[in-house]
Amino acid sequence: MPTLSVIIPSRNEIFLQQTIDDILLKAKGDIEVIVVLDGYYPQPPLKPDPKLVVIHNNYPKGTRNALNVGVAVSRGEYVMKSDAHCMFGQGFDQILTADCDDNWVVVPRRLRLDAENWRVQPDTPKKPPIDYMYLSSPGHYSRDGNTWSQRIIERLNKPEYLIDETMTMQSSSWLMKKTHFNNFLNGLSEVGYGPYIREGEEICLKTWLGGGRVMTNKNTWYAHLHKGTRYGRMYFLNKRHIVRGIAYCDDFWFNNRWTEAKHDLAWLIERFMPVPSWTPELIEQVRKK
Repeated sequence: MPTLSVIIPSRNEIFLQQTIDDILLKAKGDIEVIVVLDGYYPQPPLKPDPKLVVIHNNYPKGTRNALNVGVAVSRGEYVMKSDAHCMFGQGFDQILTADCDDNWVVVPRRLRLDAENWRVQPDTPKKPPIDYMYLSSPGHYSRDGNTWSQRIIERLNKPEYLIDETMTMQSSSWLMKKTHFNNFLNGLSEVGYGPYIREGEEICLKTWLGGGRVMTNKNTWYAHLHKGTRYGRMYFLNKRHIVRGIAYCDDFWFNNRWTEAKHDLAWLIERFMPVPSWTPELIEQVRKK
């Protein structure tokens, strides 16, 4: 039985095979890789491997469905999500699982991928590793998370912060125990969010407000491709789904509508203060009355 199941939702991805190969090469423990081909077949076909499981959807159902399906068939004690355009550090699997409590979500340090040459882009003073992200306040641009530059620089290269709390994440890669995904998160909800919006926000806010922790582990890393206009979306995001999902998510969390929460959103913001875009007045607006 594998210790870790790595799940890769994929839609028209041109670096999928390189990502699979990299994961299988870099992992030191027992793993399986579960690829969910969401409404397409890659050309050329994926190379067979005894550690590779391939699931094919006849039509695209979205990343949330892909992750739920992938976890459902997984056999590992731990489950990990990877985008289909990522490179990983040696032994990432054992490093991440060694420090992951039952109610934790663990995120490896995020670097930048030069996918065509399959190498990590070098860090610069203006582009250090992405270790922390924050949730912006109502009325400000918000997504799964915004890069928290000040916190990154303040805690860069300090050994006491090698495993450290982060408010939220981008969601291109994360790891947790399968029991946390199934029994605490109850999978990823497609109600309200739609097929793919705000995955990281749902995972992190449920974990934090439910009594768990979201942690950055800087002892290992993954490099993620910022696709931009050069590569296109690959995983197409319907604008109508985006607008609806964002509106639902903001209303659900800013208005403390999760009935199983142990803490309100104000508790989380105060835990990380000072947080960009948040003032004491805005914190009061999201405090559960």
